[in-house]
Amino acid sequence: MLDYKLIRSSRKTLSLEISADKQIIVRAPFRVQKSVIDSFVCKHIVWIEKHLEKRKNQINKELVLTSEQIKELKRKASEYLPSKTAYFANIMDVKPTSVKITSAKKRFGSCSPKNGICYSWRLMNYPVLAIDYVIVHELAHIKHKNHSKALYEYIEKYLPDYKNRLKLLKDRS
Repeated sequence: MLDYKLIRSSRKTLSLEISADKQIIVRAPFRVQKSVIDSFVCKHIVWIEKHLEKRKNQINKELVLTSEQIKELKRKASEYLPSKTAYFANIMDVKPTSVKITSAKKRFGSCSPKNGICYSWRLMNYPVLAIDYVIVHELAHIKHKNHSKALYEYIEKYLPDYKNRLKLLKDRS
């Protein structure tokens, strides 16, 4: 049996996660017996091994970057992202309430319920085509607050090649 960290809560389902430090995490409802959880882990051994291997092979870009490189990426983000957001917002006829640059590690961008847009400076490690996709995607959330078919149709209206651009993000992550 694999070692794993068990987190119980008032959830309804079991879930598996491989953390950044390659730890297996199982989230489970309070009421589920340990034997059921162990069985769940055993049934997902192939998935666990695959994702552990993936984590081992990932290059942590942040460890590779010097503080000067990070500073430069933040500077580029502060220059490029707000101006390009304004450019696309004008074309798309949407109005973000704010544009902020963050240090988010797990997402390239987000749109708040009040239409504030945030981007991670880490996005600047990607090609301009991919960066512009993220900008249009977040601006599209001003009109469509979910990931429905309508959102992607709206994105496609402004970036007909959005699927290729999205692939640029996935190929390098």
